Amino acid sequence: MVRSLSDSAVESVLRNPGAMFPSPEDWRDCWIYFLLVDRFNHPVNPPRSTALDFLPYQGGNFEGIRQQLPYLQQLGVKAIWLSPVSMNPQWFTDYYGGYATLDFLRIEPRFCTDINAAINDPTVADREFRTLVDAAHALGIYVILDIVINHVGDLFNYEGMKDSLPWKAQLPEYQIFWRDASGRARGERPDIGNIPGLLPTEGVWPQELQRNDYFRRRGDNNPNDLTQGDFGRLKEIVSAYLDTTNNNYPVRNHLIRACQYLIAKFDLDGFRIDTLQYVEPDFARVFGNAMREYALSIGKKNFFTFGEIWSDDEAQIARFVGRNTQINDDAIGVDAAIDFPMRQRLVDAVKGFASPSALAGHFDYRQQVLRRIISSRGDAGRYYVTFLDNHDLNERFHNSAFPAQTQVALTCLLSMQGVPCIYYGTEQGLEGRGGVREFSRGTLWGRPAAFSTSNDLFRTISQLSQLRDRQPALRYGRQYFRVCSGDGIDFGYSNNPGGIIAFSRILNDREVLVVANTDTRNPINIFVAVDANLHQDGKRWDVLFSTASSPTAPDPTTSRNRFRRVRVNLQPMEAQILG
Repeated sequence: MVRSLSDSAVESVLRNPGAMFPSPEDWRDCWIYFLLVDRFNHPVNPPRSTALDFLPYQGGNFEGIRQQLPYLQQLGVKAIWLSPVSMNPQWFTDYYGGYATLDFLRIEPRFCTDINAAINDPTVADREFRTLVDAAHALGIYVILDIVINHVGDLFNYEGMKDSLPWKAQLPEYQIFWRDASGRARGERPDIGNIPGLLPTEGVWPQELQRNDYFRRRGDNNPNDLTQGDFGRLKEIVSAYLDTTNNNYPVRNHLIRACQYLIAKFDLDGFRIDTLQYVEPDFARVFGNAMREYALSIGKKNFFTFGEIWSDDEAQIARFVGRNTQINDDAIGVDAAIDFPMRQRLVDAVKGFASPSALAGHFDYRQQVLRRIISSRGDAGRYYVTFLDNHDLNERFHNSAFPAQTQVALTCLLSMQGVPCIYYGTEQGLEGRGGVREFSRGTLWGRPAAFSTSNDLFRTISQLSQLRDRQPALRYGRQYFRVCSGDGIDFGYSNNPGGIIAFSRILNDREVLVVANTDTRNPINIFVAVDANLHQDGKRWDVLFSTASSPTAPDPTTSRNRFRRVRVNLQPMEAQILG
């Protein structure tokens, strides 16, 4: 059992990891399928019946994922993003997600086929997780692991027997009491450094983190500084702890070494970094560069790191993305951010809550924010992982009353700039909405035809994935939102809800045009502006993809005043990709 970062087994793995699965040349060539390990598949146990029953562990495991890898390959998945797999407190049965780490070096036993064996022998879990990764690689699927470097689990409570307390602005810190293996906070355990015979299922591991002053101990988040304070009941790590004697940051060094060990031990291809906006930007830079440089040293030439930055502020997001770029004189090392601003505007436009002009205007604004990072308009896609929904929202995007909306949204998502990410179950029409996040976290297995390859949404995603492979412009192209016109004379962005989303991806001399009608009832006949340098009057366009079973081909290109334009005919809630 590995309990320390100085263990010879850790050093051996770091120095001699063996042959590594090669990185993709460009992550824009991939699209990512995000799944919750506990919720994706277990071929034996039935799921629970209601959303609120989904709080406990459901039994999804590594083997269930491994069995469905051919299904994911047929869907077109290029990479899977797994929710965290580091061991959580075993007593904490109402937190299945994996974001409450107890041991940074050990794999969660509950994700294994034989849970008891994995609890008693950590190598059982190691082998089963590595088997999953190797099986994915054998099918050409990359593996991205969700990690947490901002906080650990609810490993201690506060004075007064409180799981959480308000932010304490003044020192000294709150008195704390570390929990035992059953989750009970013990009054004789105020200092983890003085607990005799600490079990592998209590405290915090590896041993190097077993110091009280490596944890904030000042209660919930500081309203004036997001980088300080707990994350609810999840206790904050003080990654900014400075050892003044040695002039270094030991907590950062320990976390970096632990995560490098995971890369080498399990041949991982990337990290999604949870709650990155709560991490000090200088640690985000150091961590991102440390992952990239270590991966380069062992043959992973393009290890991918992207972070959760839950913000609608483009400038805030830009502070964290782009390798070795300069934003406000800070060098940043993380590759990309999850694209919350785009997600909100795309969802609102497709569902008719807002006009498409808000989506178009936001992308125009983004070009200005990124002007010091990108080398061209096509380069912007490197820095964003785009999505429609995920486990941190109270509802999924799909609504069975409007299935065409999901097809339109997926067409836009897989055609727009960025590295697209699709939430598990979207391809099967999994839906859920309510007042808590559990409504978006249902199990995929246990329902009729849970892994059907004939579902309309499955086929839509598969076809779009193949089109992305055939059309480099959809991966690397410059992106321009297009103005439209009903009369062919007066052009502008579509300003009304239920309007037209229109944008082009241009790569060299190739333009691919995406046009979507978000009106649920009315067809549309509309002129869309295209690049005048690439198209002559009379040039015909092909329908490369349509969400309609019998689409109408557009008219040939024509000119009027200063606009080169193409006339497009769309059914209600139809999206077309034209080339």
